[in-house]
Amino acid sequence: MPSDVPDSCLCYLVRKTGKSQIEAGIERRPLHELPAGDLLIRVTFSSLNYKDAMAATGQPGIVKTFPHVPGIDAAGTVVESGSDEFRVGDSVIVTGYELGAGRWGGWAEYVRVPSKWAVPLPAGLSLKESMIYGTAGFTAALSVRALLRNDIAPQSGEVLVTGASGGVGSIAVALLSRLGYSVVAVSGKPEKSDWLEQLGAARIIGRESVVDESSRPLLSACWAAAVDTVGGDSLATILRSTRHGGCVTCCGLVGGASLLLTVYPFILRGVTLAGIDSAWTSRENRREIWNLLAGEWKLDHLDQLAEEICIRQIDKPVDQMLSGRHSGRSVVVLNSAATSLTDRL
Repeated sequence: MPSDVPDSCLCYLVRKTGKSQIEAGIERRPLHELPAGDLLIRVTFSSLNYKDAMAATGQPGIVKTFPHVPGIDAAGTVVESGSDEFRVGDSVIVTGYELGAGRWGGWAEYVRVPSKWAVPLPAGLSLKESMIYGTAGFTAALSVRALLRNDIAPQSGEVLVTGASGGVGSIAVALLSRLGYSVVAVSGKPEKSDWLEQLGAARIIGRESVVDESSRPLLSACWAAAVDTVGGDSLATILRSTRHGGCVTCCGLVGGASLLLTVYPFILRGVTLAGIDSAWTSRENRREIWNLLAGEWKLDHLDQLAEEICIRQIDKPVDQMLSGRHSGRSVVVLNSAATSLTDRL
């Protein structure tokens, strides 16, 4: 191990102390406890996602074993490499796979991962900017690309975005607006209306507008397409109210995992339901999406989408996210010295 790499690191550790009792907080742990991998990365930034909030509270189905370190995103610098693809000093991004779920994640000063999980930081993007996007932005970009691949053009009509004040939703609103689409943002937070308009939403509607619990197999055709981050009744309603040849992407289940509808939207209107899997998508897709986010699709004023928080202050935003009071993106700072350097670049 290089001489400037310590033998331990600070991390946010989640423990199970009883049959169902969970404790979490900042601890220093030896680096040899990190899982196997041929890439050791000094983490500069991570981020907060809904999956991280669940992991931080020991939610069953997310954390496989205890103790655990959350953080499905990490951006930093390679300090040890057993791969021909990466050298010490390279800046890299790691999102998805088993990071922060099946293995210790990015809420630590160091992570060790298989090199095939890492993507080089593309030119035009800083480490901090990559974590403003994080898994949320990556998922939003995958969703937008799915609409494009299904021939949804700006002139096709309005595109609906649910959960618009959340991480995926807010970036989807901004990306679609940048590409010239007329975006209808769905949000249960009226106080975020001005902010959503600044991101590019043409209009904002309430959650109740996209929940129809009737048994009608089809509803009035309203939307050319939709980016759904919620699932459940909202997704079923949107599919029934999408125009002929439309496309609806699906990436979340906070509104429920069941999808109660008939096949009529698909066989009578030719609607496409496009599933978005950001965790296990191919490296080819990852490179393409990150290059788009760093270049042609890069959002202006990215800082407007995010707040910056120290890992020691993570508990409050975790509570806010789990209670539905969190908006936008939270970038988690792991290395203050690296932060200052990154911000100067």
